[in-house]
Amino acid sequence: MPLPGASLPEADHEVLEAITKLREAHAARRPGFVELVARSSFSFLSGASSPESLVEAAAKAGYDTVGLTDLHGLYGVVRAHEAAKKFGVRLVVGAELVCPVSSGGSSASRISAESSQGAVHVAVHVESHEGYESLCRILTQAHALRPRDDRKRAEVMLSSLAEHARGLFATLLDPDPHAAEVLLAAFGPRASLGVTMRLDGHDRERLALVTALERRFAMPVLATNRVLFAHKHDRPTFDVLTCIREKTTLERAGRFLLPNAEAHLKTEEAMAKLFSANPAWLARSRAVADACTFSIGTLAYHFPSDACVEARETPDDALRRLTYEGAASRYPSGVPEGVREQLEKELALIRKINVAPYFLSVRHVVDMARRRDILCQGRGSAANSAVCFCLGITAVDPARSSMLFERFLSAERAEPPDIDVDFEHERREEVIQEIYATYGRDRAAMVSEVVSYRGKSALREVGKVLGLSPEQVDRLSAVVSFWDGPNAVEPLRLAEAGFDPRDPRLRMVIDISSKIQGFPRHLSVHVGGFVLSSRDLSEVAPVEPATMEARTIVPWDKDDVDALGFFKVDVLALGMLTAIRKALELVKDDPVFAGASNAIDRLAAIPPEDPAVYDALCRADTVGVFQIESRAQMAMLPRLRPRCFYDLVVEVAIVRPGPIQGGMVHPYLRRRNGEEAVEPPHPRLASILERTLGVPLFQEQVMQIAIAGAGYTGGEADQLRRDMAAWKRHGGLTKHEARLAEGFAKNGIPEAFAKRLYEQIKGFGEYGFPESHAASFALLVYASAWLKVHHPAAFAVALLNSQPMGFYSPSSIVEDAKRHGITVLPVCVHASSWDSTLQDPRTFRIGLREVRGLPEEVGARIVEGREHVLYTSVSDLELRAGLRKDHLVALAEAGALDAITTTPEGRGSRRRAAVWSALAPKESPLFAAARTSHRAEPAPPSLDIAPLLPKLSREEQLLLDYERTGLSVADHPMKIVRSRLPSGVLSSVELARARHGSRVRSAGVVLCRQRPMTASGVVFVTLEDEHGFVNLVLFSKTYEKLRHVATTSSMLLVTGKVERQAEASEAPCVYVVVEGLERLTLRGKEVPKVSRDFR
Repeated sequence: MPLPGASLPEADHEVLEAITKLREAHAARRPGFVELVARSSFSFLSGASSPESLVEAAAKAGYDTVGLTDLHGLYGVVRAHEAAKKFGVRLVVGAELVCPVSSGGSSASRISAESSQGAVHVAVHVESHEGYESLCRILTQAHALRPRDDRKRAEVMLSSLAEHARGLFATLLDPDPHAAEVLLAAFGPRASLGVTMRLDGHDRERLALVTALERRFAMPVLATNRVLFAHKHDRPTFDVLTCIREKTTLERAGRFLLPNAEAHLKTEEAMAKLFSANPAWLARSRAVADACTFSIGTLAYHFPSDACVEARETPDDALRRLTYEGAASRYPSGVPEGVREQLEKELALIRKINVAPYFLSVRHVVDMARRRDILCQGRGSAANSAVCFCLGITAVDPARSSMLFERFLSAERAEPPDIDVDFEHERREEVIQEIYATYGRDRAAMVSEVVSYRGKSALREVGKVLGLSPEQVDRLSAVVSFWDGPNAVEPLRLAEAGFDPRDPRLRMVIDISSKIQGFPRHLSVHVGGFVLSSRDLSEVAPVEPATMEARTIVPWDKDDVDALGFFKVDVLALGMLTAIRKALELVKDDPVFAGASNAIDRLAAIPPEDPAVYDALCRADTVGVFQIESRAQMAMLPRLRPRCFYDLVVEVAIVRPGPIQGGMVHPYLRRRNGEEAVEPPHPRLASILERTLGVPLFQEQVMQIAIAGAGYTGGEADQLRRDMAAWKRHGGLTKHEARLAEGFAKNGIPEAFAKRLYEQIKGFGEYGFPESHAASFALLVYASAWLKVHHPAAFAVALLNSQPMGFYSPSSIVEDAKRHGITVLPVCVHASSWDSTLQDPRTFRIGLREVRGLPEEVGARIVEGREHVLYTSVSDLELRAGLRKDHLVALAEAGALDAITTTPEGRGSRRRAAVWSALAPKESPLFAAARTSHRAEPAPPSLDIAPLLPKLSREEQLLLDYERTGLSVADHPMKIVRSRLPSGVLSSVELARARHGSRVRSAGVVLCRQRPMTASGVVFVTLEDEHGFVNLVLFSKTYEKLRHVATTSSMLLVTGKVERQAEASEAPCVYVVVEGLERLTLRGKEVPKVSRDFR
């Protein structure tokens, strides 16, 4: 779980051996000092090393124990715990608290950059489980009282700290008499006075203050270096983080900055030298460390057991009853014997590892959603479970699929299951609040998401701190794309952007930016993970308010929660479910839905295996279709030519790094097309690979191959799966490489297959699908494709009304609808609702929601105001709907006021006249107030008559359309530009007929840019013209040469060579391998960006 960029990938054997030898050398003399006070980067701009780096540094320095005390919380403790296990170091859990004092702050606050005015800092360390619960309560209370959006103000009153002193050690880091007295009274012998030597000219004063309190209160003194970073060379990074935190520049930071680099993790020898006159102060740290025996890995966490259980019924009994009730509903003709056997196997394991309450709770959440007619569907490894299918959580029928339950749950993996459930993204909040209502806010909280610095954000923040101008910061951040890694800022890019790559200040910006990439900026809310507890959650984890209203979070992300063994219910949002529900509502009168009274029943009623659907998929006619609308999927569809549901399962999974890196895609396609014999690599693997033509494509198959071919147990195979998922962060796959090779060789499986499989295993570490997950998604692929084929206008309307979602922007959805012969009507204040509306099966109108700068409540007032009398003029609209001038201008520029705009003698530009009227002086407020007492009475139209204004050109109208709505129902930009292009520039239709290897020119609006992590630096760009799509491939050297124009242009003219694939299919895939790019504009102006860029 290290952060991206953390210094702990996979600790190699040499490092571990060196640490072991160093520890053995220290064993003869037990270290007398332990560093107990250390902040990590999870002190959010108040620490400059990751938790993993601090633990690694402690291990290398010979420490057998180290403490972590992040500011205001336990944010980094799980990561530090995992690193401590790896390096053989014991972790003391703690936190650094900020406590206000009435005296105005300690004397030390004037001589320490780490202290706060008006407050003292107290380090608390956890002695026992009771102490851990105390600390969680302290932190929960502190965060409950702070402003929702300001974690830095989570102050702990000394009285609150004293109230929860049991099981904790407290060290006063700033010498203050009142605070010392309170802590001594509450903590007794577990209270200490902290002392630090900073070599900054103030050490004598600090020592005098501490020794005075030591004599006055007879309190022990604990030596600490108050660590802020692991190594001396991290000090510049810490200074920059300090400036970011304080919103200042390095030049102006002054006393915010440290005077030197002494706040690093020092060795015991260095600390002994500093405190040679007071060895008892060093020994106090060892005494506290030895007393603190609590480990975060021993948390006693229990999932709630009271969900959906009838009186006197155990959770296991309830689960069995509900499972078989569901099975009877799923299989009206009788439960197949194979399914019954699978159910018994699963129920026995669920009972054995005591996780029935988890299944019951997830079922409760799903049932609640369905009672409200909210579409939902389980996915991921849970779709390997027959129990989940019978409970209605998942939709993959175990009687029709090859299931591997160990992928989901294993007795050897004594860990909770993980069930992901997707809900309509616009209604998920209802589900979230129902969970809070059911379990109570004291027993439920969401998982955090760590928002970290990436290329652009790091460069911007560091650039500002080091004094770059706003214009320079903008130019510098534009040098990197969002997908670039820490070392992407190359001299060539800097020179292109107008910088001198040799500038020392610029080099420092780039160096420190690369170091803070991966550092946490703040905590957000996870996309849907919930932690539920059988008791008050604040006894198990600190709970704090999220920045979102009505949400609370625990301080850990999903990896941390998994490492602790917490049960997590994933309540995820899926835009396609929203779009499908809206489309089904629009077409509910289709005869196929006769008798279906809600969205859930209509979805189930969609006719299966419709040849027309598969015909469309083979043509790659999939704009807006779930999961198969990307460039790569569109390229695969004509090659794979799906003709049944299982083909869709394969299609969803095959365009993933696992199969691609493992070299499995081309063999599968050749075998599918009859170009290669279908043979398994060995008879042992025949049944595992039968459905995928002897080629492994899914995670479950890799696990089954490890079991059948290399002698793995089910639990070991699942560990392989987990190592696959984590190897980019942790490493850990190398141990499997030799074992797989040895097992395969022993069983006669060819070495070449073993090597390809291992490459595929590494590819799954980037991203790969289990078959169960692909099958769950394939259900939505088919449903969305059916709607697009049979109800294209309604489907387009549903997509527009469900934004933001999907791969394509609204402009692409509208253009695709127009290409399918759908009439699209413009936005209009007389005819448009807030949402786009279906006028008839082949016509829809754009909704007011597409007008940029128009709030939804304003749109609602416009619709309400015309219910009885239509608007007669712009002034009438303004007065009756209560619109501001900026709302009127937005509507006018979007063309929405054309219907109520008058021009002299009906000539000139209605849109220009509408803008004029929106900006013109209006009727006196006195007369308007008298008249609008009868709101239906129209305003005098004479105020809105504009002078004769020239008509907009096509270019001007299109630019206004795109600026105000991001789309145009009238023209495509390329339709206007084409007449001015050089001769020989091919349209997408002409390009589809171009000869393989021919040099061509083409052009289009940029729809999306992709740089997959597995593509060796290759960038894929999709253009759109008035007829369809143009696919571009930029190899890494070409991309670097053309990067600026490729990443900043909204329209491009491309020169390159044609590459054709899937020639035998109805829709061969054609690429242009780029050699040159030119920026295109409309009369010198860029078309507003509509592209969506993806990794």
